[in-house]
Amino acid sequence: MTMPAKDPAAERLLSGRAWEDFCDTLKQAGRVIERCGDDINDLDRAEWYRFLSRLVRHGCHRFIENAEPERPRLLDTPWRQGINFQSPDQDHLIAEFVDGRHDYRITGNIGTLPYFVMASFTLPIPAEVGAREWAQRGIEGLEEFNPCMMRTSAFLASDAIHFDDEGNFTVIASQTKPNYPCDWLPIGSECAGILVRTLYHLREETIAPTMRIERLDGAAPRPIRAAEMSVALAKVAQIVLGYAELVRSWYQDNLGKCPNRIRFSRALYLANGGVADRHHGFGTWECNPDEALVLRFTPTPCDYWILQLCNIWQENLDNYEDGNGYLQKYRATYEPDGSVRVIVASENPNIGGNWIDPFGHVHGGWSLRLIKTQGDPPQVVLQRVNLATLKRRGWSALDGVEPIMTGELAD
Repeated sequence: MTMPAKDPAAERLLSGRAWEDFCDTLKQAGRVIERCGDDINDLDRAEWYRFLSRLVRHGCHRFIENAEPERPRLLDTPWRQGINFQSPDQDHLIAEFVDGRHDYRITGNIGTLPYFVMASFTLPIPAEVGAREWAQRGIEGLEEFNPCMMRTSAFLASDAIHFDDEGNFTVIASQTKPNYPCDWLPIGSECAGILVRTLYHLREETIAPTMRIERLDGAAPRPIRAAEMSVALAKVAQIVLGYAELVRSWYQDNLGKCPNRIRFSRALYLANGGVADRHHGFGTWECNPDEALVLRFTPTPCDYWILQLCNIWQENLDNYEDGNGYLQKYRATYEPDGSVRVIVASENPNIGGNWIDPFGHVHGGWSLRLIKTQGDPPQVVLQRVNLATLKRRGWSALDGVEPIMTGELAD
């Protein structure tokens, strides 16, 4: 009698090798900060290790707790998980798939939410990831296996979805469009999941939506398998390593080389799981405690915009929870001509405009996002001035200060 061959992924898990590889990959991620040299300070380092802990939580949430093939769920990402300049006015509901072979039904109620967009996405996940050793490959292994590099394959905005009088809706996600009238989100055989971005204008005045996803074949839930856990551990470890290297590279090798700029690149945004319903500009900022950055721009007509400061690891600042650290369309104070003045400074100079507190940071990343825009993104005029002078002289302190003209559209 021929015995069935043992699954290498299951063997790695049951022997403990998958767990050891997981731990060793996390160690690799922790050492990425060593490549930053003198570009970072003690606050950056403290937030780095907190960032890694949040990435572990994020990976476990996605690839272990929310990746049962027969029991899909649309779950919000963990609290205070700010990856890739995530907006505090957006929630990300995500359903992870093992593959895209199955068809799904998404049902829900929009509540009083102004807008949402759901997108199917792919991830670069090679075959047999649970059967292979990854820690020994380190950063080079990300070229083949990098779960943080999401690619949007199709999206469906709420503007195109039919709702009944009570706000209920149904969307079918499948490889083949159903032969009956319905709202349809295409997915392919390589689909790794569905991400729903919900957008709030004023969260405290909004009834949150509800959404549920189910497989159309009615598959019954079952216990986890050893091979699946081996794959999940590999995905978690690699997404931590991937994001660790991504934020380091964005800051040190790219955006940080030209501080106090905002550059709009559709290609860069879409390469990180974005959807083509918005302009999203990225850059870095720097401002000493005795200085202020003064920005002025006139938002392009749009449904919503937000300017947000982040740390250099692209995380939301801790004072977001207090309503500071960012500015958005429905909370901003506007000038008579419709423009917006923003002051980034360690204290409020109380001269008007809109103050953003960098919350102890002297540098970081920032982004300007405009959703459902009508036209190109706005030009941003930026001036860097002495804070005491700004407090004493008001807006006249800007006279004679050479402005930086930014907000350029790269592609």
